[in-house]
Amino acid sequence: MRPSIAKKIPLIQPKALLSDLIELRSAVLAEGKQQMDKWQLDIREDRQNFQCSATNLASYLALRQRDLRDLQATLRSWGLSSLGRIEAQVLQNLDAVIVTLTQLCGEHPDKYVSRQHLESFLQGQRFLEQETELVFGKTPLNRRVRMMVTLAKETANDQELVRQMVTSGMNIARINCAHDTSEDWLKMVVNVRRAEQKTGMPCKVSMDLGGPKSRTGKVVIPSGKRIKVGCIILLTTATPKYSKKYPFQVQCLLPEAIIQVHAGAQVWFDDGKIGTVVNERVSKGLILMVTQTSDGGENLKSDKGINFPDTALTLDALTEKDLRDLDFIVKYADIINYSFVQTSDDICAIQREIAARNPQRDIALIIKIETAKAIENLPDLIVAAGSRQPLGVMIARGDLAVEIGFERMAEMQEEILWICEAANVPVIWATQVLETLAKTGRPTRAEMTDAAMAERAECVMLNKGKYIIEAMRILDSVLVRMQSHQSKKSAQLRALRSWL
Repeated sequence: MRPSIAKKIPLIQPKALLSDLIELRSAVLAEGKQQMDKWQLDIREDRQNFQCSATNLASYLALRQRDLRDLQATLRSWGLSSLGRIEAQVLQNLDAVIVTLTQLCGEHPDKYVSRQHLESFLQGQRFLEQETELVFGKTPLNRRVRMMVTLAKETANDQELVRQMVTSGMNIARINCAHDTSEDWLKMVVNVRRAEQKTGMPCKVSMDLGGPKSRTGKVVIPSGKRIKVGCIILLTTATPKYSKKYPFQVQCLLPEAIIQVHAGAQVWFDDGKIGTVVNERVSKGLILMVTQTSDGGENLKSDKGINFPDTALTLDALTEKDLRDLDFIVKYADIINYSFVQTSDDICAIQREIAARNPQRDIALIIKIETAKAIENLPDLIVAAGSRQPLGVMIARGDLAVEIGFERMAEMQEEILWICEAANVPVIWATQVLETLAKTGRPTRAEMTDAAMAERAECVMLNKGKYIIEAMRILDSVLVRMQSHQSKKSAQLRALRSWL
């Protein structure tokens, strides 16, 4: 007989289970308070709800330090909540199970804790909805999840296209300040505002700070050649010039990064299309050995990303360009997307810069999670930002996947969703959503599934492409369909009609 793949867990009696849960609640309460003491929140007067959100986040972090899988299985065996949807209200969920167990044991229901009123039990969900509206605007009529769309350069001179994007479901127009000029950005903003007036449909404007992102400058590749496994590349901060010694050369536009990279470290180009390892440092830069490409090799152009996943880069989150761009952004943007945030000091830095330029405007902040260090510091980042201004978090899957490894991407986006829900902070599911569809007019099966799973976030971001209107239409349809099947992690038991 084949052994059972299910783990055998003893059926704990209700009184013992009740004792375990009371002990767990007490530990979560104590450890959560310790975490709150470390944070020492400085909450703005109009952000008082964030005190409850931060307290719940602290409780969730304490709870998730433990492996609760055996406890979950036992709770299910008694027909009780398995705590699998505990993010939004940690202590209230624990209390509800404890009260039910108390009655199951024949004791007075209020002996240990009191059952919460429904209003209190749903408080976290209500706070999340309020924060989502503060950041992204009012809920669209037909769907819960908002749609953010990156504006291509042509939208600066095509007001009709922008109007079509708004009527097709764009709730937030994204302008990436790493590209184009302030003149282009202003035209885009004006076209968005005109589209709002013409359609009567609101649309927020979000603007990305470029941040200290490493990008390629001039690229030298021998005529007719492609970068393949085994090639040697000189990565340099100087302007490359062809030489027989180094026929493949790439300019790095972030000199501070080159200085900090050591021999043996990985360097990736163009969102992970080209993988290399540092062979040695030379006076001109770094000598890289190409270790991964597609079978036919890859081409590489300027303005493509460079990632250093093995190197803990020490860089200022706000570059000189970012500071210049902020002069424009604080005048026109509703939301600032903050790139390559890593520490709470980075949050304080941008808050100072915003206040120095326009203290009267309440601009929402989106923290873009793009590095392993940002994941590690995510709770601290949330507390530093959320106590002072409306806040959202973007899972920036392009850089993040390269930085932490593609195999960890799915796992980490789940954990980010959980942490943010515990803090009542809305999330943007970003990078390559329906990208093949937007660029070619034909989606892949995998990206359709990805778009469906994105319904668990509060906002989904589409990038630009020739077929962006079609991509928006399909994404809108997918999100509307999926919201009747799931809400965050919870399955919605809508009647199934496929087999009637």
